[in-house]
Amino acid sequence: MSIRLRLFLILTLATSAIWLSAALWINGSTRAQVERVLDARLAEAANMVSSLISDQRIAVAGGPPATISMPADPDYSRQLSCQIWSLRGDLVGASSGAPGAQLAVEEGFSTTMIDGVPWRVYAVHNDALGVRVMVGDRMQVRDRLVSGVVAGLLWPLAVIFPALAVLIWISVGRGLAPLAQLEAALRARNPDDLQPLPDTRDPREIRPVRRALNSLFGRLDQVRRTERDFTAFAAHELKTPLAGLRMQAQIAQRATDPATRDRALAAIATSVDRSDRMVRQLLDLAAIDHEATPAENLDPATLLAEIAQGADMQAVGARVHLLTRAEDAPVLHAPRVLIQSALRNLVENAIQHSPCGGTVTVTASTRSGGLRFTVTDQGQGIAPEDHARVTERFWRGTRTSAQGSGLGLSITAAAVTRMGGSLHFGQARKGQSIWIDLPSGPSAP
Repeated sequence: MSIRLRLFLILTLATSAIWLSAALWINGSTRAQVERVLDARLAEAANMVSSLISDQRIAVAGGPPATISMPADPDYSRQLSCQIWSLRGDLVGASSGAPGAQLAVEEGFSTTMIDGVPWRVYAVHNDALGVRVMVGDRMQVRDRLVSGVVAGLLWPLAVIFPALAVLIWISVGRGLAPLAQLEAALRARNPDDLQPLPDTRDPREIRPVRRALNSLFGRLDQVRRTERDFTAFAAHELKTPLAGLRMQAQIAQRATDPATRDRALAAIATSVDRSDRMVRQLLDLAAIDHEATPAENLDPATLLAEIAQGADMQAVGARVHLLTRAEDAPVLHAPRVLIQSALRNLVENAIQHSPCGGTVTVTASTRSGGLRFTVTDQGQGIAPEDHARVTERFWRGTRTSAQGSGLGLSITAAAVTRMGGSLHFGQARKGQSIWIDLPSGPSAP
């Protein structure tokens, strides 16, 4: 259902409900007023007849019942009926059209059912003459009066409502015109156009929508640029080792002496390792950016042992000692893939930049409110001027070897951010120290 149709239905139903409520209220109010006015009329008529009898203007002594003339109304002719009964129970007089049965037996106002018709009656006693004067009218007449008033209110509704509905439909359409204009602007926009929507004099309710759309366009543009850069850099970085593989394979095929062949095969193995690490890093980056990773309880000591086992071949090949230590660290509640990606890339970077015979130390320790993982190597370290850009994707620092891809620290930073932690850089006594601070409790994402 469109917003315009929904608003139209809401407004028309609300208008109808208000009108009907007013009709019901007027019905009750008018009925009460009519009851009071007609009851007063009954009392006045009964007292008038009693006064005329006392003044002997109406003869009621002996003979057949007298005929009492009641005032006639062209619209409500014979509305009032009058009866005069003696206190002994004899009919003394009655108006034309009055029922044969006694209208009332009690003095004052009462409602009586005569021949299945309800009557409203006022009775007054004339003790001097020993008679009871009763004046009444049918309740149907009163209902007809009230129905006429209510019908007079509802008939305009039946006539005006179609015109009112048309006006509401047009008004809602004009009120939603800015939204329709925004829809038209979005529909006419090229899918590749992620520029912000131009500022116009929109109503206050449309401005947040325009701001939200512009913010979305900005984020989409940033994601698209990131994906383009990612694809371009990945293609470039994978092209280099693949080209080296092809060249070294050709050298190995044409080599006539074992030494040249062995050097070519060693170069091939190096290129394969570099390509393998690049692919793993790209997969890690994709997992961090897009996958939903549930958190679980992880033992830091077991986690470090798994990381050390995975990096053992690299450490042996680089002739680097890899040490792990968990100092009574608390249980970590975090996504396994994120913490493994963060630590694995830190450890691989540390091994890659450590000198032959150096040591890489990985520790897990308790800190206030959480857990700290620290990776320390004995390499040249990160230049201070590179700290601001060292976590950018595919960016290599001034002290980075040609074998690096520029993804390791960016993967670590992204994973740490997803886990709600923080990444810090510092100088060790000899080399580089990098540590990750994470919350340890179930509150971690």
